[in-house]
Amino acid sequence: MAGRFFASISVAFSEASLWGGDVSNDEVVSPIKCVDGTTVVPYRVPSRKKQINRLKKETFDVLVIGGGSVGSGVALDASTRGLSVGMVERADFASGTSSRSTKLIHGGIRYLENAFKNADVGQLELVKEALAERAHMLKAAPYMNTALPIMIPMYCKKWYDPLFIPYYMAGVKVYDFVAKLHGESGVPNSHFIDKEEAKFQFPMINEKDLWGAIVYYDGQMNDSRMNLHLALTATQAGAAIASQTTVLSVSHDPVTGKCDGVMVQDNITGHKFKVKAKVVVNATGPFSDAVRKMDDPEAENIIKGAAGVHVVLPDHYSPAKMGLIVPKTSDGRVLFFLPWEGATISGTTDSESELTMEPKPTDKEVGFILEEANNYLKLDKSVASKDVKAAWSGIRPLVMDSAKSGDTKAISRSHVIEVSKSNMVTIAGGKWTTYRRMAEDVVDRVLEVEPMTKMGKKLGECVTEGRGIIGADRAGVVANGKFDRINITLRDEYELPKDVAKHLVSNYGTRALQIAELCKADGEFYCPQVSSKLYGAKRIVSKFPFLEAEVIFACRQEYALTAQDVLARRTRLAFIDSDAADACCERVVELMGTELGWNKARQKKEVAEFRKWLETMNMKDRQT
Repeated sequence: MAGRFFASISVAFSEASLWGGDVSNDEVVSPIKCVDGTTVVPYRVPSRKKQINRLKKETFDVLVIGGGSVGSGVALDASTRGLSVGMVERADFASGTSSRSTKLIHGGIRYLENAFKNADVGQLELVKEALAERAHMLKAAPYMNTALPIMIPMYCKKWYDPLFIPYYMAGVKVYDFVAKLHGESGVPNSHFIDKEEAKFQFPMINEKDLWGAIVYYDGQMNDSRMNLHLALTATQAGAAIASQTTVLSVSHDPVTGKCDGVMVQDNITGHKFKVKAKVVVNATGPFSDAVRKMDDPEAENIIKGAAGVHVVLPDHYSPAKMGLIVPKTSDGRVLFFLPWEGATISGTTDSESELTMEPKPTDKEVGFILEEANNYLKLDKSVASKDVKAAWSGIRPLVMDSAKSGDTKAISRSHVIEVSKSNMVTIAGGKWTTYRRMAEDVVDRVLEVEPMTKMGKKLGECVTEGRGIIGADRAGVVANGKFDRINITLRDEYELPKDVAKHLVSNYGTRALQIAELCKADGEFYCPQVSSKLYGAKRIVSKFPFLEAEVIFACRQEYALTAQDVLARRTRLAFIDSDAADACCERVVELMGTELGWNKARQKKEVAEFRKWLETMNMKDRQT
C-alpha cells in the first residue's frame, strides 16, 4: 500500500512533463520500486549551484525580479508557455508580503458591497475575477487550499438592526451567484443559522443581543508554502530560480537603450554577475518603485504601502472549522477570527505604512485588534496582550492612481501593468488571490513588448488556469487525488501520529511521503553521517506537528538557506508561536548546519540573526 502511494512522491517525472519541463538525471532521484513491480522517478529540484550557473550563463526570454506570489506566478506562466525564464529574489521566496496575508483565498465581499453602493463596475469585475481565481486555487492545490465557512454574527441592539439581516443575506447570495459565473465555485452556498446554532458553531461568541448568523464560504491557504510550491512548479517547467540574490542595478543595451538584464549579487557567496534577458519583469510588490528607479531615475512613485497587522491567539479562541468576520468595526475596518495551523488569527488593521522588509506591529495596532475582538467574545474568553503568541505586519502594495481618498482601506486591490521606455515591465497592486490572473496579464504584455517564437511557431496562450501544482497528484498515480488515502498511509505504514500526518499532507501533498521516508533510518533520504535517531519522527517542538525531518527536506528540496526560511516559511512556527520558535532555533540551526556545511561560528551567527528577526514577531517584551 505504501509503495503504491509512494509512486509519485513529490510528483513523478510524468507530472513534470505535464508542464513542459525537461527532467535530466541531475534533477531526479533514484527510481522507486512499488509493490506492484512498477517504478517511478520522483522530482528533485535542481541544486542552487546549478540554478546560479544558469543565471550566469544563459540569456533568458524573461527575467523576473521578485519571488513572491506574483513573481513566482509569472515565472510559472511564462515557463509553461515555452519561454526560458529566470527569477531572482533578494531574500527568500514569500519573505515579504506574500507570507504575511490573512491566509484567505477570497473574492472580497467588502469590495462587492462597495461595487453596489458606488455603482462601480470596476469593483464588481474585480470581485468576479477574484472569485474565479479562488476556484482555481482550490483546484490547483487541493491538499493545501480548502473551503472555510465564515460566520457573520447578526446583533440586534436597536429596533432597526433586524433590517440588516436581509441586507447582508442578499449580499452573500450575490457573492455566491457571482462566484458561479465562471463555473464551479468550489465552495458550498451561504446560509442563515439561528442563535442556538451560532452558539454551537462558535462557542466563544458573545451571545448578548445575538439573533443569529450568516455563514458564507471562502478559501484558506498556507500562503508561504503556496508561494513556494508555485516557484518549485516553475522549476519543473524549466525556470532557473534563486533566492538570496539581490538586484544591484538594471542594465541597458548601449545601442537601443532597452533593458537587457540586471546586475545581481549572490548573498551567499558575495559574487556579482549579470543576468541577461530579453524582457525584465519587476514583480517586487511594495518595492516596485525602487526597481523602477533603477531603470529610470526620473520615474514617479506609484505604490502606497498599507500595513495589515495580525495577531495570533491560542486555538481555543476559534473552532477548528469555523471562522468569524465582523464587517465593520468601530472605525469601519474588518475584523477576523480564523482557525489556522492549530492557532487563531485575528486582525486586521489597514493603515498607511513606510516600506520596509521587516515591518513590525505597533502596540496601538495590536491593542486595537484585541479591544475590538473582546466586543465579540464571551467575558470569560476575553483576550489580553499576554494571550498573543505572535503578531506580524504585512505591507500591501496599493497603486496610488486607483486611490479615491487618502484612506488605504478605500483603495481598490486591482492591478496595474506599466511598460517603461526601456521596455521593463512592472506589475503593481493586486492581491494574493489574483496572482495567477496577474501573471497571465503580465506575460501577455511581455509578448506584446517582445514577440517571441519557439521552433518557428508563435508562443501560445496561458495554460495555468485549472492546472495543479507540485504535490497535487497531477498525474493521478499516487491516490487519484484522494489525499485522505495518503494520510492513512502515513499513519498506518509509517506510524506517524494523526496530527503529524494531517499536517504533512495539508502542507506537502504527495511530497509528504518523501518526508515520511526521511523518518526511516534505512530510507532513501537517510543521512549516514548523523545518528538515525535524530531523523526519526521527532518534533522540533513538542506541542506542534513540525518534524526535524522537515528541516532536512527544506534544505534539500525547498531551497531553504536560513533558519528564518525554515521556521517562518517552510514550517510556520514563528508565525504561530514566536516563543516556541525561539526555543527550538538552536536545534534547527544544528540540523541545517549538518546539511549545509556550517561551522560552529556560522551556526552561532545564524541563531543570532534569527532571534533578531524574531523580535518583529514577538509581543512578550511589550505585554502589560
